[in-house]
Amino acid sequence: MLPNRVLTLPNIVTFIRLGLLPLLLWMLAARRFELAFWLFIAASVGDGLDGYLARRLDQHSRLGALLDPIADKLTILGIAWILAAQGLLPVWIAALMSLRDLVIVTGALAYRQLVGALEMAPTMLSKFNTLLEFLLLALVLMAQNRWIETAPWLAPLLGAVAVTIVASGAQYVWVWGNKARDHAHRH
Repeated sequence: MLPNRVLTLPNIVTFIRLGLLPLLLWMLAARRFELAFWLFIAASVGDGLDGYLARRLDQHSRLGALLDPIADKLTILGIAWILAAQGLLPVWIAALMSLRDLVIVTGALAYRQLVGALEMAPTMLSKFNTLLEFLLLALVLMAQNRWIETAPWLAPLLGAVAVTIVASGAQYVWVWGNKARDHAHRH
C-alpha cells in the first residue's frame, strides 16, 4: 500500500505540470505553436522527472500514483482534441485515444466496485503507447512550426499509435478481467 504523502518532490513536479496545462492548451488554441511546443516538452520532461524522483528518492505516494496518469491523460487528450478541432490531427485518433481511456477508467471503476482494492500499474505496452502518443503530438506541433515535414511519417505513426491504443486497451481488459475472475473463484 502506498503512503498518503502529499508534498513530495515528485508530487510538486506533477502539480506544476497540471498548473501549466491550461496555459499550454490556451497557447495551442490561439495557434501559438512554438510556445505550445515548448510547454509540451516541459510537461513531457516533467512526466519523466516525477517518476524518476519518486523512484530515486523513494517518495511514492497514493496521490502521485493518481495524479501522474491524470496529468498525462489531460495533456494528451487536451492537445489531441484541440489539434483535431483545428484540422491538424484526424478526429478519429483523438476519439480512439479517448475511447481507450474511457474503457480503462470504466473497467477500473467496475473492478473496484465488484472486487475492491485496485492497484493499477501501467503495462510496458501502455507506456509504449503513451510514448507514441507524445511523439505524435510533438511531431504535429513541430510541423506547425515548420520545423519538419509531415508527409514521410504521419500515416505510419498514426497507424502505430492506433495499433498500440487498441492493443494496450485490450491488454488492460484481459489482465483485469482475469484478475476479477480469479478473485471470484477464490471467494
